Order: sequence, then C-alpha cells, then structure tokens
Amino acid sequence: MEEPSPVLYAIEGPVALVTLNRPEKRNALNNALVAGLKEALLDADSRESVRAVLITGAGADFCSGADLSALRKISESSITENLEDAHELMELFALIRRVRVPVVAAVRGRALAGGCGLATACDLVLASASARFGYPEVKIGFVPAMVMAILRRNVSEKRAFELITRGAEISAQEAERLGLINHVFDDEDFETKVETYVAEFERVSRSAVMLTKRLLYHMDGMSFDAALQSGADVNAIARMTEDCQKGIARFLKK
Repeated sequence: MEEPSPVLYAIEGPVALVTLNRPEKRNALNNALVAGLKEALLDADSRESVRAVLITGAGADFCSGADLSALRKISESSITENLEDAHELMELFALIRRVRVPVVAAVRGRALAGGCGLATACDLVLASASARFGYPEVKIGFVPAMVMAILRRNVSEKRAFELITRGAEISAQEAERLGLINHVFDDEDFETKVETYVAEFERVSRSAVMLTKRLLYHMDGMSFDAALQSGADVNAIARMTEDCQKGIARFLKK
C-alpha cells in the first residue's frame, strides 16, 4: 500500500494551506517532509492569487522535531553527510523568509525541537491555548543551532539563552509573553480564529505586504542610516504600484 504524502497542499481561495501529514509520528521532520514543505512553499510563492501561506499539523501535534529514524541516521552519518542534511533544513528556514507573502504557523499541541524551529521560522505564529513549545535538544547533547539565528531576532538574548539551554517546554501563554508567538486562541474555536486572522490579508494590499516583508528582513543587520535609505527606496517604489495609486485615488474621493 502506498504511504500517504508527508505534506498535504491545497489552495483555498487566497490561502495556500500546507499540512504536515505524519500524525502517527507527531508530524516529525524527515527528509521527505522537509522536501514536501519546500515544494509547497515554492508553488504558493509562484501564484499571484495567494495572499498568505498557512502551515498546520494533522492530528494532535504541530511537529515534534526529528523522528527516531532521522536521529539514527544522524548518529550513523559522516560529518559531510550530516552537513548536507543540516543544509536541507537551513534551506527551508531561509525559503520561508523569501516567500513573498506572509507564512503563518497555526500550532495545536506540541511544537518541539525542529518543530518549534519551524514555527519560529514562520513570519507569524498563532497557537491554541493548550499548545506547548520548547527546544529540548540539549537534553540529548544536540544544539538548536540554525533556528538560533531566528530565535535571537524574535526574543531578547536572555530569553533566547534560557529557552535553548534549559530545554524546558513552555505554554502558549508563556511563549506569547516572551514574544515567541503572536497570538493565543481558545482551543474550542481555534480553527475559526485562525481562518479569520489569515483572511485579513485579503483586506490589505498584496504588493504593500510583499514590499514590507522584504524590507523588514532586508533591514536586519543594517546600520540606522542604511536602513533609512532602504526605507526611502521602498517608499518610492510603493508609490508607483497599482495598489497605491488606486488607494490614493479612493482616499481622495472621500
């Protein structure tokens, strides 16, 4: 019998819905799942009708990190093989930032280790009230290394240090307080709240959101003056877009 696809992908109106589909493995990351995510993200990015990408997990958990077979492969691989394997995940994290529209993680259940890294790598993170987050890698001598580049930009240095060296799970409420996630919604109406949240991207200019996302991440590491100059350049570009021209015309008619 053919195994089910590790990633389900569908276009639902202006939203590209990407579902991690290994519920029996708590949606653990493996090469096939990472490859499926990349393929879905690239397709979504190519579609002019898509306003947002929504990543969810099938079953009870969002993603529990690497599975046992992946860990066994790590322990048996050479440094070169492990470096190539790490690059696959690195490319996924980088791709999320290159996708032109917002990539939103909707987290139910647990998002741990690489799964927490995947959520953190998304532009926005929405969580159900009972969701749990954590980086337990240090408990087995591993390091949440690549996601550290993103985590360090999401929370303070002190909070990042605590999260990645203690290996503890935290609640959705604590994750929101730390700035790791954007919003916590009640379990009972989580799907409805997520749909409403993502649908808001239909109400704003797609081109403006795309320019904003690119500029925000492009500014990272720039000097103040360079960031201001980049802002001025994008400001001028935005003025020339069709959305801005129409938006100004509508405003002037009021």
